[in-house]
Amino acid sequence: MLKTRVITALVLLAILLPVLFLNNFFAFATVTVAFFAAGAWESLRLFRYSRAELWAGFWTVGYAVVVFVSGLPSVRSLFAVCVALWVIRFVPALKLGLPPLKTPANRLLSITYTLALLGCFIAIVSLFQHSPLYLLSVMAIVWIADIGAYFAGKGFGRHKLAPSISPGKSWEGAVGGWLAVLVAAAATVMYLDGDTFSGRLYERFGWLGFIAVMSVLVAASVVGDLFESQLKRRAGFKDSSNLLPGHGGVLDRIDALIPVLPLAALIDLWL
Repeated sequence: MLKTRVITALVLLAILLPVLFLNNFFAFATVTVAFFAAGAWESLRLFRYSRAELWAGFWTVGYAVVVFVSGLPSVRSLFAVCVALWVIRFVPALKLGLPPLKTPANRLLSITYTLALLGCFIAIVSLFQHSPLYLLSVMAIVWIADIGAYFAGKGFGRHKLAPSISPGKSWEGAVGGWLAVLVAAAATVMYLDGDTFSGRLYERFGWLGFIAVMSVLVAASVVGDLFESQLKRRAGFKDSSNLLPGHGGVLDRIDALIPVLPLAALIDLWL
């Protein structure tokens, strides 16, 4: 299993890193279309769509049109809608539960979640247009939070965060991930020369604002992870798919990014 995970990770890195750092918009956008198509298909499968491939194709065409044809028009409203969906609909669902499958409420939820996924990928493209380093500086927040939560949870986890949704997650792990992000982001501000999200955040809001925004982003990453786990548990799936051997599906790898990236992109527009 470990060997499979490593091989898959190396193949993905061999594809993604050159595309990212060659700074070729067309190549980068093309890769995001492929990953969005996979994520949309996996998302609709979790909502038990009978023709998930067909509906995912419609969403993917819409995404491609926005990226390649419209040239990313004003997306502030889309990012704001995505943030509102998480606050108003998805976060409460962690407490209140999800509607039954094959109901109108489930269909409406599937549309809003796929819209949130669309906003996530458009945010990826928007942040990439700022610079590849800037995009990575935002995504690294989620990755560091996840790694910090894993090790803190393994070492100190005692109190379950959401036992009915994801029994392996603990409050201690969540706090550990938050602290890891604050330390890493602060180090970026103090020691890394370059245009990064953390650096611009500090320049605009100072340390108090920096800590507040980072805390919200880490909390959003936890919510994104939990919500996808809730969808999988309801659907009876262990992974969103097996497209990435050893890692599950695309959605399993980006679930925590779905609420974070539109929020970060919206904040970036204010910066």
